[in-house]
Amino acid sequence: MIKAKTSLTKTASKKVVAKKAAPKNAGPKPAAKEITPSKSESVKVISQGQDVKRVTTAPRLAKGTKVVSTDINGVGRRKSSVARVWLSRGTGTLEINGRTLETYFNTLANRSDAVKALELCGMQKAYQLKINVQGGGPCSQAGAVRLGIARALVKHNEAFKEVLRKGGLLTVDARVKERKKPGQAGARRKFQFVKR
Repeated sequence: MIKAKTSLTKTASKKVVAKKAAPKNAGPKPAAKEITPSKSESVKVISQGQDVKRVTTAPRLAKGTKVVSTDINGVGRRKSSVARVWLSRGTGTLEINGRTLETYFNTLANRSDAVKALELCGMQKAYQLKINVQGGGPCSQAGAVRLGIARALVKHNEAFKEVLRKGGLLTVDARVKERKKPGQAGARRKFQFVKR
């Protein structure tokens, strides 16, 4: 009985090998079709074998807004804040949610924290920045902007990486407020103990 089993497995394995070898001898796959997008729309092309899908996405920007770059160059996060930074060569103008740095951050500590990466590299007047920040408070937003600018600078010029890494500006500050526990006054704070 053992010999019969081995002969069956040998024949079965030969059939599987023959089936696998057949598609390799098939002809070359047809190349995906090229689609040229119109000027007013951005196009994503998804190729699935021979079929080509065209998915159009309408531009999301308002008429009056001017975009520095089409790609997001740096994304910074701190607590629940997210900052998206667009960077390009310019005169040193900085715009956060459509406002200047001085009007957006009202404390000197937050302003200096937000542009710390530019000061460390000595590029305050070399780049034009457009930043979009959401969530959190002013301190966490300043930290998110700082990380976003640092990441954008590294993408534009790899030479800044060593300087920013030494300054600790490429490290994400992952500290978040600890949640309150049930049966306690706070995250660690307990209610006052009453003996009698």
